[in-house]
This record gives sequence, structure tokens and C-alpha cells, in this order.
Amino acid sequence: MPDSTHPAAEPAPPTSFADLGLAPELLRAVAEEGYTTPTPIQCQAIPLVLAGQDIMGGAQTGTGKTAAFTLPILQRLLPLASSSPSPARHPVRALILAPTRELALQVHESVKTYSKYVPLRSMCAFGGVDIKPQIEELRKGIEILVATPGRLLDHVEQKSVSFAAVQALVLDEADRMLDMGFSDDIKTILKYVPEKRQTIMFSATMAPKIRKLAAAMLTEPESINIAISKPAAGIVQQAYVVYDNQKNNLLKEILKNEDYTSVIIFSSTKEKVKELYQTFSALNYSVKGFSSDLEQPEREEIMRNFKAKRLRILIGTDILSRGIDVEGISLVVNYDAPPDPEDYIHRIGRTARAERAGVAITFINEKDQQRFAQIEALMGMDVEKVPIPEQFGKGPVYDPEANKRKFDKPRGGKPGGGNKHGGKPRPKGNAENGAGGGDKSHSRNKRHFHKPKKAE
Repeated sequence: MPDSTHPAAEPAPPTSFADLGLAPELLRAVAEEGYTTPTPIQCQAIPLVLAGQDIMGGAQTGTGKTAAFTLPILQRLLPLASSSPSPARHPVRALILAPTRELALQVHESVKTYSKYVPLRSMCAFGGVDIKPQIEELRKGIEILVATPGRLLDHVEQKSVSFAAVQALVLDEADRMLDMGFSDDIKTILKYVPEKRQTIMFSATMAPKIRKLAAAMLTEPESINIAISKPAAGIVQQAYVVYDNQKNNLLKEILKNEDYTSVIIFSSTKEKVKELYQTFSALNYSVKGFSSDLEQPEREEIMRNFKAKRLRILIGTDILSRGIDVEGISLVVNYDAPPDPEDYIHRIGRTARAERAGVAITFINEKDQQRFAQIEALMGMDVEKVPIPEQFGKGPVYDPEANKRKFDKPRGGKPGGGNKHGGKPRPKGNAENGAGGGDKSHSRNKRHFHKPKKAE
């Protein structure tokens, strides 16, 4: 008989995807991608999603959250999967919303990867392209729809999609959706989906507006929090305190290190992206600039080449800081400090993904020192300040408080750099200041919808 004086042992945490109870078809797809051990968020989220729980997940990119909701949703839909060609047998059963076309495409790529051995259909709907091919694909019938909010409402207006059979609704990067001004769109979409459904929300921050949205959408949710506002442990963070005229030569010196085989360079303006691209392209570097000025086919081609390692260096704005899931990025360079501390977390999160190592280097000029001090405060740590090589001369002294007094001269609005938005780092809906590559099809113009009948 068991010794009743000793409490039962805690069950061992999952050490493989098979331990999570996933179907053989899904395990086969996961294994073919080379994944063997689930990440912490996958260990927590997958059993909860399989059990039908609503989830409020705090997780940044690079934690494996896409698979954390994609795999269990696919499993829950398996009993309803049909190999019949009839569109009626393939109604939309899972709706996944993403803030930008890049993230939507990335999520859809994961859906296709993990569902390749099951008869479930999926598609991705985003703005900036002709809507007609998307309408034709929807009419063929699909169970999983990944979409940006504005383009989704375009389809609602066109009556090309029905949500009557939706069982699972996912909001990925909900904080970025609200930052981009999609709050009204989300509220409208909620009117069209059944009240009885499973809802999963992931956000990298837990601001009051996110908690308010969660309260309106979720029913008795389980909370999961994975190191919000903390960079991945495998990222080696460094900073150089420099004058602006030292940045280019220092960057050239850093890029001489051939161990950095896959590099992303971030700038806060698309004008600087173009300037840097021209500079390094003229020096015969394998480099491309990436901004919202590019047409969608160009963006997709650049990302294909970067993921396939045919392109070494990608220069972009914060359009690249979220939703670009490329493994093996060895170096991230912040050519200038990002306007928002949490943008720093997302930028450097492009490297050291899936528990790999990576390096993140930031150039800090005098004006950006206070910004960087806020970044360090958010992370609760000091980033190593690396001396500039002697041949480039001396840089400024790192003294955020002194430089704050020097540069923080209000020009109307709140103090904090004197920008024209009253100290706020970015206006809502601006495609280059955080909404990078977002869905432009709908949210810029308010539209009126008749309130739909309740789904049966």
C-alpha cells in the first residue's frame, strides 16, 4: 500500500511534444521541422487549448507562441476535418487575427506546415493586394482563416465569408493591434462571431487597454505569462555610445565579422533605411532595404531570400520587429535606439530564437541616451557599453540624465524629446511608426455595418 504520510508527487513536466497528447499527424509534421522539445509557453498553453479553455497569454515573439495555439487548434478541429471537395464541408471554424500582413503570412505558414498531414484547409487574407483571388479561395471552403482586421471586414462587406461555424478565435499580438488603431475593427468583428466559442489572446504587454479588451472577449480565462518585457536569455546585448558621424564606420567594422551570417539592422525612419541600403549596397554587401514602400511581392521575395540565407543583411524599420519568424539570425543592430522601450525587446527578439544564441548591438547617440536608460529600466539590467575602437575617435560620455536636460526641451505637448506628437513615440495607424506593413485596406476609413443576426 502507498505511504499515506507522503503527498503524491507532482506530475513531471512535458519533455516532448508527444507528452502533450498531440495527434500522430501533428507530431509527424512537428518532427519534420526538427522540433523535439516544447518551449515553456507550449507546455503551458497546448493542454489548456486542447481542453477548450479561454487563454490570456503574455508572451513576446520568439517564445514559440504560434505553435502554442496553432497545434492544439488543429487537433480540436481534426474530428470535423473532411476530405470532401464540397465547400459546405469546409466552413471557417478557426479565425486568427494578426496586426500586420507579415505576421499574418508567418502564422499562416505555420498553419500550413503543421496541417500538411490532415485534411484541413486554410488561407491568409490581408490588405494591399487584389481582393478577388481571396474571395475565390474563400468560396472554395476553408476551416482556418488567418487575417488582418481591415481586410477581414472587407470580406464581411463583400459577403464572401461567414463566421457562423467559428469555434476558436485568436488575437495574436493584441497590443500591437490596438496600437495600430484596430480597436473598432475588433469590436465589429466580435459582433459576427458566435458568442459560444474559445478565445485565445496573446500580447507582449499587459497595459490597461489590453486587460479591458480581454475582459470583454474572454470567459474565465487561464493566464499564461512568459517573461513579458524581458529579452531571451540567449541574447548577448551590447551598446556603443557614439556620435552620429561615427555610426557608419563602426557598423562597417562590425560587419567585417563573418560569423555574423544573418543580420538585421533597424532604423526608426524609412529615409535612413534607404540611405543605409544605398551605402552598403555600393560597398557590395549582400543587403536589401525593407519598408512599407515596397509592393507586397517585393517584400515576400526579400523575405524568402533572407530566410534561405541567400541575403545576408536586411535593413528595416520596426516593420521587421514583430512577426518575422526567421531562425538563425546571428546579429541585430539598432542603428538608433527605438522610440519605445518595448520596441527594443521586439527588435532584439529577432535573434536568439528557439533557445539559440545571438548578439544585439545598439548605437546610442547623445539624444538617445535617455531612451536607452528607459530600456534598461524596463529590463531591470544594464547593457554592457563597449568601447569604440580607437581609430574612430572618442564617443560621448554615457550620462542619460545630463543629456535629458540638454535635449528635453518641450516644443508643445508633453516633454520627452519634443516631438510633434506631444512626447508620444508614435501616432496610431502610421505604417512606418509601428504599424509597419499593417492592413491598409480598411482601418483608415470608418465603415458602417448592419448588426448581424446571432449565429446559431
